[in-house]
Amino acid sequence: MLKVGVIGAGAMGKNHIRIYSEMPGVELVGISDIDRELVEGLAQQYNTKAFTDYMELLAEGLDAVSIVVPTKMHRKVAIDAIEAGAHVLVEKPIADTVENAKAIIEAADSNGRLLMIGHIERFNPAVIKLKEIIEEGLLGKIVSISTTRVGPYNPRIRDVGVILDIGVHDIDIISFLYGRPVNQVYAVAGADIHSFEDHATIHMRLDHEFSGLVEVNWLTPHKVRKLTAVGVGGVAYLDYIDQTVELHDSGWVRKAKIEPKEPLKNELEYFIDCINKGKKPEPCGTDGNHALKVSLAAIESYKNEKLIEIKE
Repeated sequence: MLKVGVIGAGAMGKNHIRIYSEMPGVELVGISDIDRELVEGLAQQYNTKAFTDYMELLAEGLDAVSIVVPTKMHRKVAIDAIEAGAHVLVEKPIADTVENAKAIIEAADSNGRLLMIGHIERFNPAVIKLKEIIEEGLLGKIVSISTTRVGPYNPRIRDVGVILDIGVHDIDIISFLYGRPVNQVYAVAGADIHSFEDHATIHMRLDHEFSGLVEVNWLTPHKVRKLTAVGVGGVAYLDYIDQTVELHDSGWVRKAKIEPKEPLKNELEYFIDCINKGKKPEPCGTDGNHALKVSLAAIESYKNEKLIEIKE
């Protein structure tokens, strides 16, 4: 029985708590949040312990912990958890700076702990199916992947702009589907309703031959989460929300058979399985750091109106 904890009981943290509490082979030892009333209520609901100081939770001898706190706190909380002996899942983005991301990765490596980054869309059944379709060559060589992730602004997002909050999802997914890193990025963005950017169009080049385009905003009154992958043999249309993939070629329109499942449940089950098998999880710290680098480069690009090279 793996002893697991969750640090951060906000909107996403509550989902981690719920899923761990239902998972076989896992004991939800405790949850931590600075909001005493919130964390005590959740602890009572899920029959576990409440902590307002996460160090007290880490002292319970956890095997694993989900870190679901504001991005600026990721470095300190993650390293404290790693040094306490826990395997760690850090919600995306891995950190607020590349330097802090590297510090988390180095701490995990030096302490022999597994580090996974919570890029949840990799565990969306539609993305899993599209990755299989691409690898089977059903679309031929993929030359362009574009995404649209737009919707109304969520007031709880205060510490980052739309690129780091939601654009990072599709930056990671495009790199994942191509199976290669981003080389260059150019972004156009602006801030109209938020102190950080609230709309952006991000152009990416991968290996100087492949194209990625990410459109994000907090201005559209309804939520859209879609991806289009263009290959020399056809095109795929993916809907993240409906968990559907349609393939169009010169002769057919086909809908992929996909069994819907909650992506976060897939993700946490995979994380626990990696721990049980001693297997390095993906997305790992390096993957998370690459998505962060590209996101930060996109921010630099729109602020300085220039193309940014991504160096590993």
